[in-house]
Amino acid sequence: PGSGSGGGGAAGGESWYLALLGLAEHFRTSSPPKVRLCVHCLQAVLPRKPPARMEARTHLQLGSVLYHHTRNGDQARGHLEKAWLISQQIPQFEDVKFEAASLLSELYCQENSVDTAKPLLRKAIQISQQTPYWHCRLLFQLAQLHTLEKDLVSACDLLGVGAEYARVVGSEYTRALFLLSKGMLLLMERKLQEVHPLLTLCGQIVENWQGNPIQKESLRVFFLVLQVTHYLDAGQVKSVKPCLKQLQQCIQTISTLHDDEILPSNPADLFHWLPKEHMCVLVYLVTVMHSMQAGYLEKAQKYTDKALMQLEKLKMLDCSPILSSFQVILLEHIIMCRLVTGHKATALQEISQVCQLCQQSPRLFSNHAAQLHTLLGLYCISVNCMDNAEAQFTTALRLTTHQELWAFIVTNLASVYIREGNRHQELYSLLERINPDHNFPVSSHCLRAAAFYIRGLFSFFQGRYNEAKRFLRETLKMSNAEDLNRLTACSLVLLGHIFYVLGNHRESNNMVVPAMQLASKIPDMSVQLWSSALLRDLNKACGNAMDAHEAAQMHQNFSQQLLQDHIEACSLPEHNLITWTDGPPPVQFQAQNGPTTSLASLL
Repeated sequence: PGSGSGGGGAAGGESWYLALLGLAEHFRTSSPPKVRLCVHCLQAVLPRKPPARMEARTHLQLGSVLYHHTRNGDQARGHLEKAWLISQQIPQFEDVKFEAASLLSELYCQENSVDTAKPLLRKAIQISQQTPYWHCRLLFQLAQLHTLEKDLVSACDLLGVGAEYARVVGSEYTRALFLLSKGMLLLMERKLQEVHPLLTLCGQIVENWQGNPIQKESLRVFFLVLQVTHYLDAGQVKSVKPCLKQLQQCIQTISTLHDDEILPSNPADLFHWLPKEHMCVLVYLVTVMHSMQAGYLEKAQKYTDKALMQLEKLKMLDCSPILSSFQVILLEHIIMCRLVTGHKATALQEISQVCQLCQQSPRLFSNHAAQLHTLLGLYCISVNCMDNAEAQFTTALRLTTHQELWAFIVTNLASVYIREGNRHQELYSLLERINPDHNFPVSSHCLRAAAFYIRGLFSFFQGRYNEAKRFLRETLKMSNAEDLNRLTACSLVLLGHIFYVLGNHRESNNMVVPAMQLASKIPDMSVQLWSSALLRDLNKACGNAMDAHEAAQMHQNFSQQLLQDHIEACSLPEHNLITWTDGPPPVQFQAQNGPTTSLASLL
């Protein structure tokens, strides 16, 4: 090119640098990126002994390209370490200095050198106090590192420091992000006494903050998601409804807002919680969680379909690990729905799909192994493989530290022992650990109601009918208070059965008819089967031949459907998963005709 653009002096001396940089950027942004050529251009800068600022920036660019586009971790690490070392000697060189620190500690974590990453981040946090954006970003990064290590106390402390710093530098928006993140960790730790005042404060900050509408609404989504999950964790399906409605309205508002590229005036505000598309999936997800707990299983199915379609689209363009987490949690919920609605074969294929997702990510597996074995245990109960169910639940108990999941597994294991009929010793010790009348281990309304039901079931099998009625009336009281439809249906049909055995046909009918109506609404296949058998026997006993015939016909239909599904499930190759109780998920049980994607299982 002509020499007229050189401009003489320093600029002329740097023109070779700008040319190489321009070329490197051209290769990096090509489609697909020409990584080797980009690296060559950047490497050509270093032998010319450039000034320290140029050298540090080049090492950072090389490290970044190698880290993001190649598997050459050693070279990337070498360049980033040099960038961090040189840039620390240069005053006011924040963007290079802290980006190098941030990327380098990310790389250390990938190489499992977490103990090298921590002091590096601490040093960077210490020297970045005059640079609000980087100071906040590095605090978030170190807090996340502690969270991944399950050290939630240290993570909460750092988020508290971040919230206070954001307040001092006048960023109420980022203060809210720090506090909401801290609230999320406190919920994970079950520190409910600390969560309530924190969420109240967050609510006030979010409402009072006047800024970019998308940022404001995304703070509200974060706040409402925490509230909704808090209610659902406590098994309060009815109390959560106003919050859930607000959340759904909020996400509709966000989808109508345009992402104006107006950069905030305060650099500490340069954060966002989640992309809009991820928030949509998250709202679908909590809606599915609610529908499943409340027993609106067709609604759960509808929202799962929507969410999985959206996830399929997103995963084509975005390999963010959070998307796989969303997918696994959605599948876990829909699998439980399928087992209730009598679609065991589909449930089994989806369990296999969760296994495939977990094979791709060791972290996903360690976070979901207990849930996976619990789902297999529930599947085993549905196909009457009680020994395998026991083995799956025992494995899940060994793997979980989560109180609610532990109580859920123990409740289901107790139901296995009750059905087996000869495990009284083990059963008594289990029931003692989930005694709803005395020191119940978790604050979940739903799990406590379920514990009363299990007690009632056991008393029924032992022929202690009055005691069973007391337990079941407790369940009904609790399940009616929070709209827990499945527990209501199960308790009604069991009470109907007790009255039938006691010869009180009118009272029995008063229980079984609403049980049947509720079970059809859910729809809960096994309660429908049980109710139709009872209605048949009741009507026969009362001499109503027509009604008895109709109920017998219904019972026959449900039996046929369940039997067909049972045979189909047990003949699938994935059925062998019921014997897996150790180590990572096995590979060999995939279907013979290629992997079933979530879309295939929706069709």
